[in-house]
Amino acid sequence: MAASLQEIQHRIDSTKSTRQITSAMQMVSTAKLSKIQRSGTGYRLYAQHLQDVVSHLAQAHLSNVKGTLLESREVKKVGFLVITSDRGLVGGYNSMLIKRVMSAFEERHLTKDDVVILAIGGNGADFFKKRGFNVAYEYRGVSDVPDFMEVRDIVKTVTAMYDNEVYDELELAYQHFASRISNEVQLEQILPIDTTNMATESGSLSAEYDMNPSADKVLETVLPQYAQSLVFGAILDAKTAEHSASVNAMSSASDNAKEVIDDLELHYNRARQAAITTEITEITGGMAALE
Repeated sequence: MAASLQEIQHRIDSTKSTRQITSAMQMVSTAKLSKIQRSGTGYRLYAQHLQDVVSHLAQAHLSNVKGTLLESREVKKVGFLVITSDRGLVGGYNSMLIKRVMSAFEERHLTKDDVVILAIGGNGADFFKKRGFNVAYEYRGVSDVPDFMEVRDIVKTVTAMYDNEVYDELELAYQHFASRISNEVQLEQILPIDTTNMATESGSLSAEYDMNPSADKVLETVLPQYAQSLVFGAILDAKTAEHSASVNAMSSASDNAKEVIDDLELHYNRARQAAITTEITEITGGMAALE
């Protein structure tokens, strides 16, 4: 019984240590989440203004979109930019996203030969490599609160590969931060740029205005910036969702550890009480035998 009590006490101590670790990790992730939320507020305003500019230019009855990111072409290869985390301990953050991407392949009847994977994050890169997909680009180690200067090579590479016809259409797949308790998988086309829905979203500013240089010339500069803003915005959003997922995962782990500790302590107290009762019974039996 003594050995059993020692084993239970060891499990209690071990679980308490685990809970201390998960609680600390939850606090760290909460701090990172708050920081990246503050960082992303200003960028979202910039991205919205940039979308307004592109939308208004698109309403200006442009005469020629050939050679721009607005031009659609025959789709021979479909690129999927998949943003996952580099590490684990984030619940179903990665698995739900990858499952949705694999479902998209089936829905569109895409084989491995039809797909080009661009992976940001080690989990996604490792998954698709192990299954024989063409991972044409991968990037690991995005910081907890990325800025544009850090990831500008990523976004430039993405648009350059499209220009070089490595793929003819680019889908962006990531976890969108919906709230502190939930994320949503997003799968959206970003190249070629579709301005169809922008006109209704960006207000009612008239497209009848004079420009110098021409709208075509302005678009040559603005469109790549807009495409880059979509990619960087998704990276920010995905990182925010990752920190949120980590907070929730560590919170659940801490709660589960507490339940285990409570159960073990109850078991320990019952076992200890049983041992004491047994000792008392033996002592009483010995005294009765001596009388």
